[in-house]
Formats: sequence, C-alpha cells, structure tokens
Amino acid sequence: MTDDAAVPDLRASDADRERVAEILRDALAEGRLDMEEFEERLDATYAARTYGDLAPITRDLPDRGAAVAPAVSLTKEPAPGGDWAGRIVGGDPGTSSWGVAVMSGFQRKGQWTAPRRFNCFAFWGGGEIDLREAYFADREIVINAVAIMGGVEIIVPPGVEVVVRGVGIMGGFDHREDGVPGEPGGPRVIVTGLAFWGGVGVQRKLPRSEKQRLREERRRQKLERKESRRRELEGSRHDLHDPLGLHLHDRRGRREESGERGRDGDR
Repeated sequence: MTDDAAVPDLRASDADRERVAEILRDALAEGRLDMEEFEERLDATYAARTYGDLAPITRDLPDRGAAVAPAVSLTKEPAPGGDWAGRIVGGDPGTSSWGVAVMSGFQRKGQWTAPRRFNCFAFWGGGEIDLREAYFADREIVINAVAIMGGVEIIVPPGVEVVVRGVGIMGGFDHREDGVPGEPGGPRVIVTGLAFWGGVGVQRKLPRSEKQRLREERRRQKLERKESRRRELEGSRHDLHDPLGLHLHDRRGRREESGERGRDGDR
C-alpha cells in the first residue's frame, strides 16, 4: 500500500474536527446548507475518527480539501482563537485605509486586512469597523476616527489590546476597553481622533464562529441533559414495576399454596 493510500486512515485530531465544523457553520450562514443537513454533517464530524471520515463531509463546500490529509493545511483563515501569528501580516498595505459617512454609513467587516493607520470620518452618519475576523498589517495599528454629529463603532475580538487617546467635545470616546491586557503575541489597536457632538465606541465581542460554537455546545449539553433525564425516568419506572410484579407473584403463590393445604385438610 502506498503512502498516499494510507493517508485517509490516519487518525484525525480534535482540532481537525473543529476546523471542519467551522466550515460547516460558515456554509450554514451562507445558505449552502439547511439546518437538517448542517446537523447531520456536524454529528458525522464529531463522530469521525480518521481523515478519510472527515474528507467527504466538506467535499461539496468551499475549502473542500481542508480535511483530506495532514499534508494539507487544515487552518481556515483567519486562524481562530488566539493564534495571532497567522493574522499579523507584515508588509501588507491593507484592504482599505479610509472610510467616510456623510449622512450615510460605512462598514469594514469580515475577512479584511486592517492597515497600519485607518482614517475615518462620520458626519450625520455612522461607521462600523469590525476587527473580529480581520488580519492586521502590523502588530500595532491606529484607527483615527472623527465623528461630528455622528458615530463610529469599533469592534475587537478577545485578546486585542485597546488604547484610547481620542478627544471628545460635547461628545466622547468609549474607554471601557482601554487598558485591558491583550494576549501574548496579539495586536494592539490605538484609537485616536475627535468626537464633536458625536461618539466613538469600542466593544469587545466574540467572533461569530465562536458564538455559533458556543450555541451548538449549549444545545448539545441541553440534549445530553434531556437524554440523561429520560434514562433516569425509565430507570425509575423499571425500579417501581419490578418489585411490584414480584410482590404480586409472591402473594399469588401464597394463596395457591394455602388453597392446596386447605384441600389436603378436607381430604
């Protein structure tokens, strides 16, 4: 047997299964799978033991080669969780370096590369800068936000250090996340600018894939609790029925035995 033929028989790790599950979650969100298909494939993912078991699950989805063999990278970009090494891409100028909202709005979200300096302006409008799934052009980036009778919302994932240096005039900058320590190797986001009759907010939220994973975990735990409760109830009914059956059997036996003794006495 060749090495290539033996690859599907290699054992998959928990991380491999989680990466396939993430592809399924994205496919569900994009409408490629309905809920029934998603649940069936997710069950098969967590039951998989080898790469050969995992490969068919995402064969008709984007990133279909994600679980074919260990020689193929199983990491779905950007790297999830606190693995920042793959998300800080030095030398990249960034997907977008500015945003403007004049009586309108702008968004930067999803998989994009945040530049070393991002300038944005909101006048009677609003902007959203979502860094939860973003790459970073450097370990330290600056977001310069000017909000005049408008607002800018900045969303960062856990593990990112935030430093707020903006100035508010009849407006303000949100300092709630300022000074929260970041993870080792994580990026640093410096928020500067001016808020005049407006505001610049900073929120820390879990990535969508992580929130979906937690919902699935809670759902799985709920089903497990229901199953455990069902088994307990079945066991309780069994414990109640058996002693009662034995008791009736004993009473019937005693009555029959008493009847036989009575008949013998009559004779």
